[in-house]
Amino acid sequence: MSEKPARKITKKYSNGEVTVVWQPHICVHSTICFRGLPAVFDPGRRPWVDPLAASTAEITAQVDQCPSGALSWFRNSEVAATGQTPEVTAETIVEVSPKGPLLVYGNLTIKDAAGNETKKHKVTAFCRCGASQNKPYCDGTHKKVGFEG
Repeated sequence: MSEKPARKITKKYSNGEVTVVWQPHICVHSTICFRGLPAVFDPGRRPWVDPLAASTAEITAQVDQCPSGALSWFRNSEVAATGQTPEVTAETIVEVSPKGPLLVYGNLTIKDAAGNETKKHKVTAFCRCGASQNKPYCDGTHKKVGFEG
């Protein structure tokens, strides 16, 4: 049986000053976003991100805690000035998350089996349990299968 590829959706939510970008196909469902700033991030609400419910500083600080990089942000003024979303630059760091994914911090180019390349920035969570439906990325399935690695 072949695995169904994850749908690659990108959603953007702006308060005029900053835009929060959400890529659900790389989310590891850590719940850090809505535990830390529930007025902005509420999975029971549609849309689930309300960028008007907190200050830009609070939002960017919370988004920066996203372990998978599924949430990111950019300043609208930077995009207006350059016409492009700014690229995040960082040192590459690899961290093993206990009972969870391999977290790689920094700018990456990932090549799949077919030779397609995908650029990743900030934090990328790679599956270690082997059960993700979005390989090579973690989709949070390690919690369901009781991964102990």
